[in-house]
Amino acid sequence: MIYLDNAATTMPKPDTVYEAVNTAMRTCASLGRSGHPPAMEAARIAYECRTLAASLFETQPEQVVFTLNATHGLNIAIKSLVGAGDSVVISGFEHNAVLRPLYHMGADIAVAGSRLFDPEDTVRAFRKSITSNTKAVVCTHVSNVFGYILPVEEIAALCAEREVPLILDAAQSAGCLQLSMEALHAAFVAMPGHKGLYGPQGTGLLLCGQMPKSLIEGGTGSQSAVPEMPDFLPDAVEAGTHNIPGIAGLLEGMRYIQNRGMKAILQHEQYLLEFLNKYMQMLPGIKCFYAGNAVQAGVLSFSVLQEDCEQTAAKLAEAGFAVRAGLHCAPLAHLSAGTQNTGTVRVSLSDFNTEEDIQKLAETLRKICG
Repeated sequence: MIYLDNAATTMPKPDTVYEAVNTAMRTCASLGRSGHPPAMEAARIAYECRTLAASLFETQPEQVVFTLNATHGLNIAIKSLVGAGDSVVISGFEHNAVLRPLYHMGADIAVAGSRLFDPEDTVRAFRKSITSNTKAVVCTHVSNVFGYILPVEEIAALCAEREVPLILDAAQSAGCLQLSMEALHAAFVAMPGHKGLYGPQGTGLLLCGQMPKSLIEGGTGSQSAVPEMPDFLPDAVEAGTHNIPGIAGLLEGMRYIQNRGMKAILQHEQYLLEFLNKYMQMLPGIKCFYAGNAVQAGVLSFSVLQEDCEQTAAKLAEAGFAVRAGLHCAPLAHLSAGTQNTGTVRVSLSDFNTEEDIQKLAETLRKICG
């Protein structure tokens, strides 16, 4: 199988990730609950993971909170800042991990910037939409459908200028794009462990620029005599037993990124993206959403004219390719691109994909289109 669904979950992982998960399951107990060696080994792994994340994303280790995934982190962030009826500005490319929590709590949602691959329009729209009534801005860094790299630095500057907190969804950017909490002055940045950080499923990070509210309450191993959750990070939002095997794998995934370099990973993915687009342009009956490396990370959506996207994906699956079809949990992005009624087939790359993968995909698509 040629795996091209890395925007959902990266496969494969570095071998060190698998090894770390297995070792942690055999040697680690619960973090922060005891002083015996298995508990202390768990504490060491968690501390090293927080420290490396803080180094990669320019924040402090205690501001790194472990979550189950980016959705978990976004829910903590959104529900820390937003209440029913509050005015919130989001981009036209948000995932349901942003849209659904806001809708569920009854926020007043304004959508800004719906022109695909147009950073100037995105900035203009945010500048117009952020007002004195805006309670928070929530913005994805990279569209999970189209790979559009949004101008988050400019949006962050607008938020700072108008004293509006920013929540950044880094689900598709963490691990391949430079991201600095210090530079963005973000209130929160949420990211999954299982995508660009090459960690296991069931892991994620929430970087906290301010104190969050707890989403769930329970034991933390600290301040056990009081009924309230601890009032300090990371304990304030880390109730219950940690996923230490997952955290161990996440640590090794981030070590891979640190050694390889985010810039090198992005350049590799963008090279393959351009390579794929060149093949796509030679195939009849395909509409391809490609803008170029300046504004696009390693995700390419396309559709085969006169064929349902699910049918195209099914044919590719039969031929040994793992891609994704449909709306990709991001109806706003499809509304922005005019594909809300058709969806797209999505090819999403990782550092482990090769030119040979792309050539074989193009050959298979040529047969499908023919």
